[in-house]
Amino acid sequence: MKTITTTDALAAYCREAATYDYVTVDTEFLRERTYYSKLCLIQLAMPGTDASNAVLVDPLAGGLSLEPLYELFRDTSVVKVFHAARQDLEIFYVDAEVFPTPLFDTQVAAMVCGFGEQVGYETLVRKIAKQPLDKTSRFTDWSRRPLTDAQKTYAVADVTHLRQIYEFLAAKLAESGRARWVEEELQVLLSRDTYIIKPENAWKRVKTRTSSPKFLAIVQELAAFREAHAQSRNVPRNRVFKDDALVELASNKPKSYEDLGRSRLLLREARKGDIADGILEAVKRGVNMDPEAMPKPDRSREKLQVNPALADLLRVLLKAKTESAGVAAKLIASAADLDALAAGMRDVAALGGWRSEVFGEDALRLCDGRVALTAQGADVKIIDLDE
Repeated sequence: MKTITTTDALAAYCREAATYDYVTVDTEFLRERTYYSKLCLIQLAMPGTDASNAVLVDPLAGGLSLEPLYELFRDTSVVKVFHAARQDLEIFYVDAEVFPTPLFDTQVAAMVCGFGEQVGYETLVRKIAKQPLDKTSRFTDWSRRPLTDAQKTYAVADVTHLRQIYEFLAAKLAESGRARWVEEELQVLLSRDTYIIKPENAWKRVKTRTSSPKFLAIVQELAAFREAHAQSRNVPRNRVFKDDALVELASNKPKSYEDLGRSRLLLREARKGDIADGILEAVKRGVNMDPEAMPKPDRSREKLQVNPALADLLRVLLKAKTESAGVAAKLIASAADLDALAAGMRDVAALGGWRSEVFGEDALRLCDGRVALTAQGADVKIIDLDE
């Protein structure tokens, strides 16, 4: 199998790929020791039935520019096919602020086509391509050179089988008229906001048992420092300090190196130097924060007056409707969405866009009218008691 190590060879391949309707794409990367993913390999395949027009692109080769690939990504006449594209797209956005358009994600399409929630590539290969998939090389070190034959075989399989999966799912979507459903779902993947992590918002991912604004102010400042430090040094945020240590620091409010030394959870490296200075400054900022500027937890959901019987009926309705329509329930509504509907809210995603074709109208009728829900198998009927 061919491995591309020069810009000229990549450009020649991409020019040929641009003559086809689609190209399949995958990546191999490492992220255990870095904040940003380290791109180690790119796999590409043009339409076909064997591996003759599939290639491996080595981004670690000296002097190789990925610009020819990015030009192909910008070519709107060629569909770029990925499976579970979120992390792949983040790599390309961070590197060049480019998105592959138009994009087709076979994981999203499979959920719309009735293959379940977050279906894996191996499952689709088995069910659609009718082929086994050797996953033994999945967790190997992709940064080491030379790559083994087993690694190359594994990597190429991630784009060759993807062709048959794409063609099957695209045809199924065209037949069902659901291509628009997938396009709407992919807008999140193609949004810059999905991949921009702002340090000032990092505190929202930290789980705490305390909702005091004063406590959350310190959590906010510590999380912001950790995120900025991790980004600037390109190290995992947990290498700076872990969430449990962050919560401990916010509770104890250390004022000195001596205080940091008494921490049970703080890494030894974080008790001195730049990290220690950053922690002490962050705690000080949090303690002295203007009360008006302190973060406040979102209590809107806590105040919901959920009708539990109605919420249960909505779950029955969702299950029956999605089974009947052959679409993953996760794409339609979450448990929080159903509780919000049962509490009287109407600005939930399940009532908008393509989801309303599956769930919205009946859900509204169930919530807003004097109705009864009856189910026989996958056939759900809503009876208006006023008629």
